[in-house]
Amino acid sequence: MRRIRLGVNVDHVATLRQARGTTYPDPVLAAGLCEMAGADQVTVHLREDRRHIQERDVRILRQTVQTVLNLELAANEDVLSIACDVKPDLATLVPERRQELTTEGGLAVVGRETEVSDVVARLKAAGIRVSLFVNPDVEAVEASARCGAQQVEIHTGFYAEARGAEQALELKRIRLAASAGARLGMSVAAGHGLDYVNSRAVCAIHQVEELNIGHAIMGRAFFVGMQEAVREMIALMSEEEVRHRAR
Repeated sequence: MRRIRLGVNVDHVATLRQARGTTYPDPVLAAGLCEMAGADQVTVHLREDRRHIQERDVRILRQTVQTVLNLELAANEDVLSIACDVKPDLATLVPERRQELTTEGGLAVVGRETEVSDVVARLKAAGIRVSLFVNPDVEAVEASARCGAQQVEIHTGFYAEARGAEQALELKRIRLAASAGARLGMSVAAGHGLDYVNSRAVCAIHQVEELNIGHAIMGRAFFVGMQEAVREMIALMSEEEVRHRAR
């Protein structure tokens, strides 16, 4: 039976810690709680400006995560060298701007295949599986395959922010991009802006194998606890899987 995997992004636990410069709350502890609740993957983004996750977190998580450690990173030398040393199970290349509150869009791959291919090859040579976080565009997915990526993560932020007919169009873009990724032999993930409501339609896309969700689960955890927030999301995803198969 097919089940979409859930990757939980624990960056915002570190955001709260860094706001006061304390040693708590610890994203390493949060990751363990997520795994105990059934999460299939722990995702963290080591940014160049270290606004939340720190190098220390990544190194300890590499030792403690029992499922899959997914390290999101931009293609800059500082973080790349750490990734090649730490060797997460999966490295997801994302765009990054210091001024942004959160990732604003997918990685620019089209027209930059040579540059991106070099980074992908370097990570793969270190024994790391590579994913590219791209906009829901077939052309971007095809370029990702040419770069040697083993996975694409479809950016769902535009869909999450849209409403009505516009949201339906964005969902169609995600569906077409996911189909292209599967056709090209890549694993297909989706993430950004997904919550306990809008993730339902994405779960119904057969080619999507994994969702990466952070903000919504962390926000829910404030009220019900980390493990219950993760369990609720897994239950929702499983429910949508059953409904999809019944169609």
